[in-house]
Amino acid sequence: MAAPSGRSGWRSWAALVPAALLCLAARAAAEPGTAPGAVPGTAEFDVRPGGVVHSFSRSLGDYSCTFTYSAQGGTNEQWQMNVGVSEDNGLFSCSIWRPQGKSYLFFTQFKAEVKGAKIDSAEAYSQAAVGAQSDIPLKQEEFEITETTVSHREGKFRFELSKLVIVAKTPRDEL
Repeated sequence: MAAPSGRSGWRSWAALVPAALLCLAARAAAEPGTAPGAVPGTAEFDVRPGGVVHSFSRSLGDYSCTFTYSAQGGTNEQWQMNVGVSEDNGLFSCSIWRPQGKSYLFFTQFKAEVKGAKIDSAEAYSQAAVGAQSDIPLKQEEFEITETTVSHREGKFRFELSKLVIVAKTPRDEL
């Protein structure tokens, strides 16, 4: 790509270079397991069937999110987890999903746990939005939310999971 010409073109070029350098620095600083081209804080992991309990965790500063599950059927699926903190440090978020949309695995159990913050809201989905498909939420009776966890509800969960989203409030120092 050639540099823009003219005085206004030079300003555009001068603004583009720092932005490109920031992108490169963020990419270079990405932790192992970070999905290529993904938002910082996003990591890929395999959801493995076989009926064995597995866990995957991500941390950001004083906060962490751990996804624990057991699944049956098929082969490994690639999933992603993203953790983030709001600009004012008041909220911690954790999102876990299958980028291809609907999972074909049967989840016998799941639990997402946050540490360092208390859950304000959470939602679980049987299908994650991709292309023209929309998110399809689980019925409220299928999962339960506590102060620090979102998990399947024994006897009510219908074995379908493709996405979890958690927003948690971080502790605030009061003056």
